[in-house]
Amino acid sequence: MLALLTAGVAAAFLAGVGPFADTTSADGSDGAFPTQTTASPDGGGGDSSDTGGNDSDGDGDSGDGDATETQSRPPFGVVVDDIEECGQTCRDVTSTITNQQDTDSSGVTVYSRIFVGNDTDPDDEVWRGTQAVGDLAAGESYTTTKRVELSYSEAFAVQQADGWITVQTTIETDNRTLTYTEQRDVA
Repeated sequence: MLALLTAGVAAAFLAGVGPFADTTSADGSDGAFPTQTTASPDGGGGDSSDTGGNDSDGDGDSGDGDATETQSRPPFGVVVDDIEECGQTCRDVTSTITNQQDTDSSGVTVYSRIFVGNDTDPDDEVWRGTQAVGDLAAGESYTTTKRVELSYSEAFAVQQADGWITVQTTIETDNRTLTYTEQRDVA
């Protein structure tokens, strides 16, 4: 079971969940998480993540979403730089978000959630976090290290779902909201 938990937490980090998230359990936060991909002022929607995630319309389905933007790369890139074990169910994750657009982005906030199974049912949420990034100039990056922990019961729930988790990462700016949803087998 510990191997599964370790793999589950690591996969969540690699999928872009943990990088910008404060350590907050699913039960410990009342704040609403935006999950709708919205059009930017120029009329474009979101684009696929370079980490394998996709735009989501909030219903938990992966796929092409409602992407209408013609750019060849996503507006933001998220890279996991380092993962360090801090306990059996704990990982310290260092990650970087980069504004890959030709324009500055203001009011950037990253919301991350992990769900047990292959959907985004709120009852299946086992972890969430939020990180206010602020303003990112075109090409600018922001790096942070955050601690992410799952309880033993949350790890067991992942095991009961045959090792499947859904990672939902939302990047919200003053001009747009992009949500990437990805399913991972961490067994």
